[in-house]
Amino acid sequence: MRLLFSSLALTTVLLCGLSSSSIAQTQPKSKDFSAMHADLIKAFAPTGVLRASLNMGNPVLANRDAQGKPFGISIDLALELGKKLGVPVELIVNETAGKSVATLEEGRADIGFFAVDPERGKDIAFTAAYVQIEGYYLVRADSSIQRNDQVDVATNRVVVGKGSAYDLFLTRHLKHAPLERVASSQVVVSSFLEKGFEVAAGVKQQLEADTKGVTGVRLLGERFMVINQAMGVPKTKGPEAALFLRTFVEEMKAQGVVKNSMTRYDIKGAGVGPAADPKVDPLTAP
Repeated sequence: MRLLFSSLALTTVLLCGLSSSSIAQTQPKSKDFSAMHADLIKAFAPTGVLRASLNMGNPVLANRDAQGKPFGISIDLALELGKKLGVPVELIVNETAGKSVATLEEGRADIGFFAVDPERGKDIAFTAAYVQIEGYYLVRADSSIQRNDQVDVATNRVVVGKGSAYDLFLTRHLKHAPLERVASSQVVVSSFLEKGFEVAAGVKQQLEADTKGVTGVRLLGERFMVINQAMGVPKTKGPEAALFLRTFVEEMKAQGVVKNSMTRYDIKGAGVGPAADPKVDPLTAP
């Protein structure tokens, strides 16, 4: 295993901009640089185009401009990866996280941008988080619920976006409160208000945006989860692709690309993800 990951690491650093002298010292004898690069292009863009699956249901990651064109952090990262590989990028727009995952798993995309979750990790190799956001609960102003630990009772119906990261998380962690799944994250608040649910769960920024100007509601004072937003690639692409993508994300964080995107798009309440743990194997995590 040590020899395998040593070889993979060498493949990755070769493609991430080492000096020519370093390349000469670390290049594996069995494969030259151009062959490695060709193999990575074949893995990431077998059609000749890097197809990136987007989730438009998370405003931290992606939005649309006045003409309907996608923009955001995930779009910036997709374009940067296309530049590194030297291939054009196709943006595949999905309205929900669940559809975005399905697009990748069904082979209609080559990479995607998802919240890390063990269920999704069965088939997807994730990078470390490039952005961390928070999941919060929303209740009515006159609700007796004051703390997160008061949510999980049988009389509290919790509305969530079907297939979202917080749906998957709460499915595992709530033992008594029933989950009410709605079509997407965008309709969580409206469903909460119109159908009289006791609690709404979602990304803090989405809940705040959807309740702007709405009276009689409040967020609880603490997050119930940290949502690690990462890039992902099908595990069938192999360990070299998974490790290369993880290294690419670390490079984007270290060079300030992610932070600059957050500043440009005025993203509040989120942070750049911490550095990846070098001991974590992207094929077996999370």
